[in-house]
Amino acid sequence: MKNTVATFQKMKEQGEKISMLTCYDYSTAKLEEAAGINGILVGDSLGNVMLGLPDTLSVTMEHMITYGSSVARACHDTMVVIDMPFMSYQESIERAVHNAGRLMKEGRANAVKLEGGAAVCPQIKAITACGIPVMAHIGLTPQSINAFGGNKVQGKNEARAKELLEDAKKVQEAGAFALTLECVPKPLASLITKELRIPTIGIGAGDGCDGQILVYQDMLGLFSDYTPKFVKHFASLGGEMQAAFKAYDEAVKNGTFPDDAHAFKMDDSVLERLY
Repeated sequence: MKNTVATFQKMKEQGEKISMLTCYDYSTAKLEEAAGINGILVGDSLGNVMLGLPDTLSVTMEHMITYGSSVARACHDTMVVIDMPFMSYQESIERAVHNAGRLMKEGRANAVKLEGGAAVCPQIKAITACGIPVMAHIGLTPQSINAFGGNKVQGKNEARAKELLEDAKKVQEAGAFALTLECVPKPLASLITKELRIPTIGIGAGDGCDGQILVYQDMLGLFSDYTPKFVKHFASLGGEMQAAFKAYDEAVKNGTFPDDAHAFKMDDSVLERLY
């Protein structure tokens, strides 16, 4: 059955945990869906893991549409959420609605995600008023990395913790169907989860959230530039892939690949008539 906004809400109400992973391509999306993952986020993290950028700020709408639509074509049961990239929604409500619409129409998203708390509530209200589901995102919001002064845990002091709790309640009232909590202390994330009607999806926010999300390259050990503290390696495929690439390189260079089992045959008489 298709995972939808209603599915996520029902899972929270029944105490069932929600699984999400990032994805950026058709082939991997098919594998994630077959594994039973509830939701896929086509994150602007593609700037880091797919484009090799130092942050997410240079990711464009065109990037999100291209990668997002390839994921959506693979998914029949999994909810596909596409990130709204930096400056695609902050500038004005009108621009936010237009770009959210593009992600739905051209990217074939089931929902969009945007970063921020009270400051983006007008955008959330306007987008949801158009029938587009919105997942909110507070805590460490990578698009604000320059304002934060780096990737830092958010909500460790009383003032910031109170602000995050209020932001969570405000985005809920603005119409968000779910809330991502990134790099938030476990006790605070648990409190926010308890206080909200809508589900919370944690990344570096402890097990008290209603669900979890990880960048799939991180959890498979494919991305080695850096490893956040909250990442658990469920496999170490990077090393296996490198070994396979090396074996292929050696087989090509020593002439053991391809062999007759990997070649096509023809009638010898055809070849003879060519001379």
